[in-house]
Amino acid sequence: MKQLRITVAGQTFDVTVETLGGSTAAPAPAPVAAPAPVAAPVVVPVAAPAPAAAPAPAAGAGTPIQSPLAGKVVSLDVKPGTAVKEGDQVLTLEAMKMNTVIYAPANGTVTSFCVAPGDTVAENQPLAYLG
Repeated sequence: MKQLRITVAGQTFDVTVETLGGSTAAPAPAPVAAPAPVAAPVVVPVAAPAPAAAPAPAAGAGTPIQSPLAGKVVSLDVKPGTAVKEGDQVLTLEAMKMNTVIYAPANGTVTSFCVAPGDTVAENQPLAYLG
């Protein structure tokens, strides 16, 4: 027989363990001890990394196409200078292993992209501009 002290989820228990292959006599019940005091873990807050700042648009850059959610840019589906109509596919984001297609909010020409494939974006971050 062995006496062991085991801690589970912050509570300490004194237990008696029977060694196999030893005697077959029933083990004596272990005395129940009050749980040993356990110091609470210290939680140190870790600051979340700040989202990457989007490049400032040039003067007269046009209407921003903003990200509806935080995610990762999968692809730019048109090139700068491409004329698009409202509802045309402009780029694709991935969030939680699902692709979300971002559409042009209005008719215009894609003047520039503020992101590249592989970039992580925040919600409401400008992705591209329509002129």
